[in-house]
Amino acid sequence: MSPTDQQANHLNLRWLGQQDYQACWQAMRQFTDARTAATDDEIWLLEHPPVFTQGQSGKPEHILNPGHIPIVQTDRGGQVTYHGPGQLMVYLLADLKRKSVNVRELVTLLEQSVIDLLASHGIHAQAKRDAPGVYVSGKKICSIGLRIRRGFSYHGIAFNISMNLEPFSRINPCGFSGLQMTQLAELGGPADVKTAGMQLMQYLTKNLGYTTCHSHDAENPHSL
Repeated sequence: MSPTDQQANHLNLRWLGQQDYQACWQAMRQFTDARTAATDDEIWLLEHPPVFTQGQSGKPEHILNPGHIPIVQTDRGGQVTYHGPGQLMVYLLADLKRKSVNVRELVTLLEQSVIDLLASHGIHAQAKRDAPGVYVSGKKICSIGLRIRRGFSYHGIAFNISMNLEPFSRINPCGFSGLQMTQLAELGGPADVKTAGMQLMQYLTKNLGYTTCHSHDAENPHSL
């Protein structure tokens, strides 16, 4: 196995707790711009304070009544969604050339990892090719939005664990009017975000082909 092949199997996993959206987004961009072919891939697990994020294809009319919740125009794919405490964010900082996957394959692997975790709790879920994410009985539990720069990915998964779902009613989630949301705790899964994140990592590392995973707890993404 070549050093590059070995590198493709290595992953740094970081639990960051609750982080400001824009600070974390900036840290992801800085990491991606600075990385080289020798840089290990990373997954950051975290939560955000309440925020609406508008993707690159987002349309203003899908933001109905934001109230006091801030809106951030970001560089991921997709349209508007909501992030808040109790939602697990999984940011994948990966070298897609080294992993030999394209964007569509990566989205499928991320969706399948969430589906596998839900199945482990007896929850049947599915993906929709025309509307990326994971759904349970027609309700969305997980959204996926990525940005690829220089062959490297950032952004990733927003997975509803145990949160206030009301702010989703203030938008057309992912551009779909009337789309209902659900969450893991309501379906019988764990309510703790970090616990759910660690369970999800078992499936993410397997499906993404990581054989070595080094875990780190860090409170400040700027220190990464």
